[in-house]
Amino acid sequence: MPPPTAPALRGALLALLAAVLFGLSTPLVQRFGAGLGPFSTAALLNAGAAAVALLQRRGAGREAPLRRSDLPRLLAMVAAGAVIGPVALAWGLQRTSGTSASLLLTLEAVFTALLAWRWYGETLDARVKTAVALLLAGGALLALDQGRAGEVQLLGLLAVALATLAWGLDNTLSRGVAERDPAQVVLAKAALGALATGAVALLRGEPRPAGGAALALLAVGASGYGLSLRLYLLAQRQFGAARTGSVFAFAPFIGALGAFALGERGVGALTLLGGALMAAGVAVHLLERHEHAHTHEALEHEHAHTHDDGHHLHPHDPMPVGAHSHWHRHEPLTHRHPHVPDAHHTHGH
Repeated sequence: MPPPTAPALRGALLALLAAVLFGLSTPLVQRFGAGLGPFSTAALLNAGAAAVALLQRRGAGREAPLRRSDLPRLLAMVAAGAVIGPVALAWGLQRTSGTSASLLLTLEAVFTALLAWRWYGETLDARVKTAVALLLAGGALLALDQGRAGEVQLLGLLAVALATLAWGLDNTLSRGVAERDPAQVVLAKAALGALATGAVALLRGEPRPAGGAALALLAVGASGYGLSLRLYLLAQRQFGAARTGSVFAFAPFIGALGAFALGERGVGALTLLGGALMAAGVAVHLLERHEHAHTHEALEHEHAHTHDDGHHLHPHDPMPVGAHSHWHRHEPLTHRHPHVPDAHHTHGH
């Protein structure tokens, strides 16, 4: 059995790393996407994400593959997360400061948590609510500081807010494929997104990017969208959609620091206080411990798993070493251990 805090700690750390990569991408997209159309920018970001996903494909049998039944969900993820989200962000970044846009991305956690609670019945206990409140309070202080500095432009921020809504929907939809091969999910989503946004960019006659800007946006897409999404999906396995989205709300603060490093100024006492509140919110998640006696109903599914977690008790001859994937059955089981809302713990409270 893993250490008591292992499920929450692993999930939180994966979500935090995903947030760092995505947060840093925002000011970089603003810098390298200057003068480009939003669909061209989104196409390059998606192409970079697809390329890194292709390089991360693993051997057959290690992860559960996508299935035909996943197609409707995947297409909805493409529309929300690979088209609307990056296009709205790219458009908004050309009409507001990188710091302000980064800070407003806090709204993504709100939409993700509410949709996960509504769609999947994920429990938002007092600790999670406290973490969300700290993150939102920190984001509000950061945005207030930027507003007082006179850098907020309404249309640009509204576009960024639309991006957060799209990504909140994408995050919640992705919970349904979190047990699939993450590289395959990222590759399918990013490739379809690149085709869709690239086609629209050509139809609109958007300016073609220079070689340097194109390479930079491809690199940003590989890290901030491709690798970040992979880590996000892995975090959802451990942590659930609502908690992953909440920790991911640290991305705005990372983005604000990135914008500052690239030359934007205007960081005051409220920004520092807001960052401290957001750090406290992440710490609350890192220390989460949820434990009680619970019953697992019979369940059949496929996903990557090992046989040392207390849930996968089915036999093999010989017993495989390490992670592997195949269709398997869980018999009814009642036990007590620390857990979070993953694929095996969907019980109510």
